[in-house]
Amino acid sequence: MAEPIRIICSMATRQLLADLVAEFRKTSSQAVQVESVGGVDAAKRVQAGEAFDIVALASDAIERLTEAGHLVPGSRVDLVRSGVAIAVRAGAVRPDIGSGDAVRRAVLAAKTLGYSTGPSGVQLARQFERWGIAEQIKDRIVQAPPGVPVGQLVAEGRVELGFQQLSELMNLGGIEVLGPLPEDIQIITTFSAAVSVTCARPDAVRALLAFMALPAMDAVKRRNGMEPG
Repeated sequence: MAEPIRIICSMATRQLLADLVAEFRKTSSQAVQVESVGGVDAAKRVQAGEAFDIVALASDAIERLTEAGHLVPGSRVDLVRSGVAIAVRAGAVRPDIGSGDAVRRAVLAAKTLGYSTGPSGVQLARQFERWGIAEQIKDRIVQAPPGVPVGQLVAEGRVELGFQQLSELMNLGGIEVLGPLPEDIQIITTFSAAVSVTCARPDAVRALLAFMALPAMDAVKRRNGMEPG
């Protein structure tokens, strides 16, 4: 029996890739193993030379790893586009988030704020700077450690207002998702996958990536709170 195809991905695409692999396994006997960790940690492990067949991360991280010689040039497949949502603890007051100005007011009113170390967290911090409130709220920010969902901190009461990819918030207990960021400040991250230079079976791996990109998989992606890439 062929060795499993090994995939490393960030937490944002953990359930998505599990569902896509489940669909793939209906058509193939090829085993696939998916390991989900914080995106920062995943990139570090790839940079350190750990052997994987596929790396699935935010597109900018994929590009950096490709330029550094860790991923096969031209093998990148854009899987999904993912937006950021806002959550509060279950039963908590639901602030208005209907506009960028409303979100700004909610942020200023919150005692604690949470976001991730991933690309959405970086962009959110820049939004706070654009609003001119970064210094004012810096002591209220609780940044989730890599691999720890922001929603977990919200559910535990450690964070009053949590921001993260909708895919990471939508299936967590103990929280209420208020909705996506409004369009005027929405943060969209493209998550992509590429073939690692350590891959010994590029043909089998490319077949899996091609399957994940099929239009027939669009419903799976939307079910996970994302749009096809």
